[in-house]
Amino acid sequence: MNGAPILVFDLDGTLADTAGDLIGTLGVLLRQDGHPPLPATAARALVGAGARALIQRGYAANGAELAPERLELLFHLFLALYRERIALETRLFPGVEAALERFACAGWRLAVCTNKPEELSILLLERLGVAQRFSAICGRDSFPFHKPDPRALTETILRAGGDSARAVMVGDSQTDIDTAKAAGVPVVAVDFGYTQTPVADFRPDRVISHFDDLWEQVASLAAPAVVR
Repeated sequence: MNGAPILVFDLDGTLADTAGDLIGTLGVLLRQDGHPPLPATAARALVGAGARALIQRGYAANGAELAPERLELLFHLFLALYRERIALETRLFPGVEAALERFACAGWRLAVCTNKPEELSILLLERLGVAQRFSAICGRDSFPFHKPDPRALTETILRAGGDSARAVMVGDSQTDIDTAKAAGVPVVAVDFGYTQTPVADFRPDRVISHFDDLWEQVASLAAPAVVR
């Protein structure tokens, strides 16, 4: 029996603008090690590839290289600090709540597939007041594999009770686009997320600049019986 049509979202840079809290947490680590914090304007260049990459990039910007064991220590410290400030500055992007409501009312399942740890992803979406919208919230540690492995997406769809043949992915990065393509799932990219390269260069099926446009673009990708 086929599952429901499903929309699967990335989290950081797609549903929510999380850069302020991520850069703020990085700043705490840098100050503890005697380095100046980075300006908020550096966020787009640093955020988007996970916490370990963020830490490495932040320290490299200060001319510091990290040994693997030091990076791992800082990673776990970062997660503990970030948990305490996870929604101080983070906000949903404009139009997200209305878009979720429209798709849910039309019978779509909604899910999140992110490389953020699952527990932090759930916590953040709870703090933002939308966790209950999603049939599954899956993170980097939810499965033995993670994006860009397509199984991260297909297993998220299964966990949410959706149908991969009637799925659409929404993301902001090459990782999201590569994941969806490998899974055979159409992908809509937002152009306001965390990538220095214009997201259109990664050849998603559609690009949007505001969540108000999501319904129309998903309708152009999905079967007529799915979007009505």
